[in-house]
Amino acid sequence: MQKSSHFAREDSQEHLPTHLHHQQPTVNMKRRTLSGSCGVGVFIFAFAFIAIAFATPSWLVSDYRITGAKLDRLGLWVHCFRSLPDVNDDSQRRFFVGCRWVYDPFTTGYDEIRGFLLPAFMIATQFFYTLAFIGMLLSAIGVLVFFLCAGPDQKHFITLIRSVGYVLLGAGVCAAIAVIVFAGFGNRNGWMPEHANNWFGWSFILACVGSVLTLVAATLFLSEAHVQQRKRLQFKESQTRFELVRG
Repeated sequence: MQKSSHFAREDSQEHLPTHLHHQQPTVNMKRRTLSGSCGVGVFIFAFAFIAIAFATPSWLVSDYRITGAKLDRLGLWVHCFRSLPDVNDDSQRRFFVGCRWVYDPFTTGYDEIRGFLLPAFMIATQFFYTLAFIGMLLSAIGVLVFFLCAGPDQKHFITLIRSVGYVLLGAGVCAAIAVIVFAGFGNRNGWMPEHANNWFGWSFILACVGSVLTLVAATLFLSEAHVQQRKRLQFKESQTRFELVRG
């Protein structure tokens, strides 16, 4: 009886499924790692700061304590004046008061001082910051896909992350160029009146912070792409080793 039971145990072990003897090694393929999750969070703040700075007219503001100041505040697209004399009128019979779009076609004489309102450095600031804003809009689409839909099992998952990272990198560089140019020329003597009583406003501060956060988000997304690429290679190597062992 003991021999028969011994033979029965050996026979049952021989007929065990092969997957019980050789289990396939697994690699943890998370949908997002810490760098990816942090990248999404930083991007949200960067996008908000860039968008607010793009739309608000407080890049340069005048001291509110000075009642006779000519400038009130200005942004990339809107200028607000308390009482700005026409720079082309030596007799100063015409003044501009209130907030206007910088390309306002309706106010008489406003197009004649557009060269004064938009010197070369201001056009450069508008250009680079607009590129940054467009880059943030494109990145927002990619971040939404990455956060809601994409997964590591999809073919173009890593390409998506890397594309978002590079677009954010370009947007961050453009935003940084814009704020550096404006910081260097925006409050110099010879442009806005009474420059000694003007200072950079909260919109400009948001633009600076947004450019830094955009570069940080770009770094995090590129790091996420590197981590996901390494995990995919490890997964393929583990599959290859398993097939060799099973064969």
